Amino acid sequence: MIQAFGLTSNPRKKLPPAADDVSFEARAGRVTALLGAPGAGKTTVLRLMLELQQGRGVTYFRGRPLHRIAHPSREVGVLLGDVPGHPARTVRGHLRMLCAAAGVPVRRADEVLETVGLVSLRDERLGTLSRGMDRRLGLACALLADPHTLVLDDPTDGLSSREANWLHGMLRAHATQGGTVLFTTTDPKEAARTADRVVTLEQGRLVADQEAAEFSRTRLRPRVAVRSPHAARLAALLAKHARTSQCSVEVVREGGNRLSVYGSTCADIGETAFRNGIVVHQLADEIGDMGPGAGAGPAESAAVEAEHAAVGPEHTPDAHRIIAAPRTSDPEPSLSTSLPAAAAAEPRLTLEPRPTMDTQGPASDESSPSPGRAEPCPGPHQPSTQPHERSTEPHELSTEPHEPSTERHERSDVLTADEPGNAAAPPQKATLPPSPPRGLHPAHSRAARTLEALPPLPPPISVRPAPSPLRPLRYEIRRATGIGTGLLTGAVVLVVSAVTAVVLARIGHTPQPRLLAAWPRELPLPPAALGAGLLGALAFGDEFRHPALAADHGTVPRRLGLLAAKLLVASVTALVLAVLTVGCDAEVLYLVYGRELAQVPADWIALSASWLGLVVGCAWAGVLAAGVFRSTTAGLAAVAAVPLLVVPVVHRFLEGPSVRTAAGLPTRLREALLPRWPFGGERYLETALRVISQPVGGALTLSLTALLCAYVLTTMRSRVR
Repeated sequence: MIQAFGLTSNPRKKLPPAADDVSFEARAGRVTALLGAPGAGKTTVLRLMLELQQGRGVTYFRGRPLHRIAHPSREVGVLLGDVPGHPARTVRGHLRMLCAAAGVPVRRADEVLETVGLVSLRDERLGTLSRGMDRRLGLACALLADPHTLVLDDPTDGLSSREANWLHGMLRAHATQGGTVLFTTTDPKEAARTADRVVTLEQGRLVADQEAAEFSRTRLRPRVAVRSPHAARLAALLAKHARTSQCSVEVVREGGNRLSVYGSTCADIGETAFRNGIVVHQLADEIGDMGPGAGAGPAESAAVEAEHAAVGPEHTPDAHRIIAAPRTSDPEPSLSTSLPAAAAAEPRLTLEPRPTMDTQGPASDESSPSPGRAEPCPGPHQPSTQPHERSTEPHELSTEPHEPSTERHERSDVLTADEPGNAAAPPQKATLPPSPPRGLHPAHSRAARTLEALPPLPPPISVRPAPSPLRPLRYEIRRATGIGTGLLTGAVVLVVSAVTAVVLARIGHTPQPRLLAAWPRELPLPPAALGAGLLGALAFGDEFRHPALAADHGTVPRRLGLLAAKLLVASVTALVLAVLTVGCDAEVLYLVYGRELAQVPADWIALSASWLGLVVGCAWAGVLAAGVFRSTTAGLAAVAAVPLLVVPVVHRFLEGPSVRTAAGLPTRLREALLPRWPFGGERYLETALRVISQPVGGALTLSLTALLCAYVLTTMRSRVR
């Protein structure tokens, strides 16, 4: 069940808010349609419900707001727009990746593919799917975690009638199993045909909340509104005339002296009333939610509302209460019309009037009001039939603390002095209202009391980041292996590296370690390091380009678990790429120039550590920079900036003039920090320190530290917000 209260978007510049105080319910086991023209605020309402947009209000999904649900994807399935997956990823691969993110077994992907009828297209790329197949895949993504609630934004947009009927059949089946379904549409006929309840929006405001049958009767059929003191007689004459002329005419008593006539015209009804001498006070064509008094002046509207209030709420059918919409022409609209249903009842408890002469007994109901009293007309949202509510004065609706009981009895004695049987009391005291505070106009005093009595505004809606994948390592592995970008990048790196090594060997004057790494002195980084940095940058860059993990939020959640998974996968990829690069270069050099250039260097352990550290460090720099700056290009630029900008700064710092030098620092560090470890472990640690002490290693370590700190700070800032 969905309960939305007071959903209001932030006001736009010189424009009203896209959603203004929208409150409704979508019950379990039923399909609810949110109907409105383009620009009516349907998508904004959904985004406010799902906490994807800032505003005010609160939405409960089975009694809990979305941010209080531990696993939102298992409670609410969402489809907003197209499926934002990578176009080169297969349908089955995309669902398997989302299974890891939702923490459900991988077999669930095949189950939903069979449910939505995409088994034959499971190996198709997302970029080749038609509009109908894309809608089916979007529904499969929403059903993946088996949620209780489905929220879909215009799911049949651009679909054929056959595909639309299939989609609505799926939604009906989900509701039949006890789930809650809420979808938006711009077609009134579609809403009446497929939904159980229709909620209508117009210019960001709620104008109707009706059952589908009542919606069809009142909004899809034009009618003639008739108001006459002889409504019953006129209805009988219209029915008799319809039988005589064999016309299909339906006359509905809306309560009091109002009729709604379907299948006739104003001219025919007017002629029937004229021939039979029946007085008609209103005769107008209506369609949609034009309720009693719509389009009339203030005086006529007040008279219509007073007439319906006199009838009483128990005599008013549900149809009339549903189609009655707030009138924009009223000079003083009721304050409760802009509040949710749960909050609208709150001021009635706080505005309890003190005992007056109407509370003395039934005899006071028959007495006429005094000349100095103005009897206010109850509004449409406050159908008042109790005597004390009809006689409550505006100045008595006060939020001040209640007076002691003795004072209340004294005030009651004074106010009842004008009743029959109390002639001995001074009559002038009954007509004098309490004087407002000195220096404050009575109208201003009433307005101040009314504003103070209003309930607090709905709570603000904060946009929170998407939840982290429940299985981040599986998610990252399936994300990286689901497309061919990694394999293509690795193949290009191996080819460029082999060609560069052959050219460098032909030119000569290149040390063998640089020859095996294909790293000329003119380039800031070898091809393998640039390729590892590109793959690392794509790890976060693809998330922002194709936000499958946070499709509704439009951003990637900043979670340390997801970052650790990406760093681990990037490290393994970089290590494999580094080893393959050296092996391919050595093999190509052996085939072209013989064994001389393919020999293993003497200090291969230190060189291998430096080489692997460089490639892995570039991959990490790409991951962190793309995560911080939200762009693949920024991640690759950060990798290239290490040798171009950071290394010269480190060189200048180390080679600058200084009073003292750190001569003998390695020896002292070896004595202090490198005790004798078993199996010669101190040698490997010494090699790592030697790599870090080099300018490139130091610059890369410094860059990684700065990027990691920036990522952690942005993560903490987003959590604080």
